[in-house]
Amino acid sequence: MSQYKLVRCNINGKDVERMVDVRASLTDMLRNDYRLTSVKKGCEVGECGACNVLIDGEAFNSCIYLAVWADGKHIRTLEGLMGPNGELSDIQQAFIDETAIQCGFCTPGFIMSAVEVLESGELYSREELRKRLSGHLCRCTGYENILNAVEKTMKRRHGIPVD
Repeated sequence: MSQYKLVRCNINGKDVERMVDVRASLTDMLRNDYRLTSVKKGCEVGECGACNVLIDGEAFNSCIYLAVWADGKHIRTLEGLMGPNGELSDIQQAFIDETAIQCGFCTPGFIMSAVEVLESGELYSREELRKRLSGHLCRCTGYENILNAVEKTMKRRHGIPVD
């Protein structure tokens, strides 16, 4: 068996292909080969959520997802949320508005999980949001502000007034 395999996928709307070591994680491919540094290396065992990306619309810890499994998939990172002129998405702006960013290390992963929640079209209770974001560790204890940002963005998208 060859140690390298050609991986063809779509990253942030762009079709790409790269020979990757079959042992490499998706985190390593995204950071090292594509310089997508929003994908953070935290625990490297799927516990902290810092490396979270969307794969075909579903949130995954990219540190425990092999790069070769990405073949044929659509991958989105935080860099893929920006508008055509570099403007922030509504959830990114909400994190700023709600001061849900402290050191910023966990922020990209939280935002990508929030994108999965928001794009589901569901209207979740605050407790349900808490559960859906529970796979993340924030060492700066910004959880309440993060929940506020996600909840307000979800309500705005559903046309519900927020304070």
